[in-house]
Amino acid sequence: MSDITAALLGGALIGLGLFALGRFFFPSKPGVAARLSAMDARRHGAEVRVSVVTTDEVVSPLRQRVGDATARFYAARGWEQRSVKADLALLGKSFEGFLATKSLLGASGLLAAPLIAAWASLLGLSVNLTVPLWSALLIAGIFFMLPDVQIKRDAAAKRRDFRHAVGSFLDLVAMNLAGGRGVPEALMMASSLGHSWPMIRIRDALSTARIVGITPWQALGQLGEEVNLDELRDLSAALGLVAEDGAKVRQSLAARAETMRRRELAEIEGEAGERSQSMLVAQLLLCAGFLVFLSFPAAMKMLGI
Repeated sequence: MSDITAALLGGALIGLGLFALGRFFFPSKPGVAARLSAMDARRHGAEVRVSVVTTDEVVSPLRQRVGDATARFYAARGWEQRSVKADLALLGKSFEGFLATKSLLGASGLLAAPLIAAWASLLGLSVNLTVPLWSALLIAGIFFMLPDVQIKRDAAAKRRDFRHAVGSFLDLVAMNLAGGRGVPEALMMASSLGHSWPMIRIRDALSTARIVGITPWQALGQLGEEVNLDELRDLSAALGLVAEDGAKVRQSLAARAETMRRRELAEIEGEAGERSQSMLVAQLLLCAGFLVFLSFPAAMKMLGI
């Protein structure tokens, strides 16, 4: 590639970066999707919702500014990121802090271009301008996606623990109903018996529901929506249908708890089977390597090498 072509390509990339920065910090007017979302929010604004997102994350002023700007950029284009927000709500992290981490990591990945060029010049290598630029873009893209991979992995583990806690919570509610308590009292009493973080989240949602004046099963449904847990949403719908009949509620909760235990047991057995297969493959590879190690000298001697 000639110097003129490299200079043109570098200028085009720099111009594209400046244009992207300009659009990022000075976004255009909200699009149709964002306006429709705002209309839906205003239309359903009368519905009382219980916020269960407890953010313990400490965000620096720089990250806060970057996160707010990125959040406005996403909102202007109607990018709701519902699954990401549900994972963050489960982990107790803010959406703005997450976006700031993605943006800053991506920007730090762009610094790889001058570093690669400086390293090549120190080694005395002649490298075209396109190599550091494309390497920097690739590294920036990988860095930008790293927070998504991390929160998905952490949220999957948290959601599995939450699902296990919901099964225990259903058993406790069924026992309280068998003792003669009503559905609201049984839900609150069952949540107060546990001290794990899922029980604390459920207890906080039920306590807030009593303050704002909504039913406990509505609060559980909203908690399920915010953390993206189907078991809580199904529990909310079932309690809303049979809340007046204690016997039906008790039978329904016991059946749901048993179903959740069987599903969890099946998942555990499936994970154990996958790990056993992985160990079997590793053992086979080890045996194959050992056989090659034993037969290699004899084979070399027979071939006269």
